[in-house]
Order: sequence, then C-alpha cells, then structure tokens
Amino acid sequence: QVQLVESGGGLVQAGGSLRLSCAVSGRTFSRYAMGWFRQGPGKEREFVASISWTGDSIWYADSVKGRFTISRDNAKKTVYLQMNSLQPEDTAVYFCAINIEGSYYLRRNENNYWGQGTQVTVSS
Repeated sequence: QVQLVESGGGLVQAGGSLRLSCAVSGRTFSRYAMGWFRQGPGKEREFVASISWTGDSIWYADSVKGRFTISRDNAKKTVYLQMNSLQPEDTAVYFCAINIEGSYYLRRNENNYWGQGTQVTVSS
C-alpha cells in the first residue's frame, strides 16, 4: 500500500500564504508524477497543479497561475505547494495525488493515488 500524508493546511487571512507538503511512504514506485487537487464547499474536486518526475513539466490551473508554485524533492518523496496571495475562493480541502503513468493521467484523475486531504480556509 502507498500512503500519502498532507500537512500545512490551516486558516489564513486573504492575501496571506501557506505551504502544503505531501510525503509518500509505503509501497514505492520508481517514477511518478505528483500533484494537487482541491475540493471547495459544494464543489467537485478540481485540478490545481502537477509536476513530472524530473520536474521539467509543470502545469497549473488558470485560477492559481502566478500565485501557487509546485515543487518536489524526490529524495524525500515529498511534493510541495507554495500558495501566495490566497483568496477566499481558495478555501477547500487540498488533496495530494501521485500517478505512475505520468502528469497527463494525473491531471485527468486516472488511477491516481490519493492522500486524505488538508483543509485550507481563507478568511476575507
């Protein structure tokens, strides 16, 4: 079994910043894409950002471009999401995901492995 554990969520005022982390443990894979999704109140889960194994392919949802930055540390099996200029509409549960088939399938939510999620609340 593979485990993904997110951390770093919390309550922040609009305009503030948070850094999410997600560590992978348990069953290991040689290569995998990593990414983040979120699910706001009453909304469907949506893609936020993804990063390839080598880090040379990065994608962002339009809603977070220029504000969020995804990165990874393969030695630590950890992916990060630096979130700046947070707005109330960013309020959601943020989920970490990995996909052994690559970023394309991760973004399409095909055969992703998931974490339990971490709550991010942005107050106005």
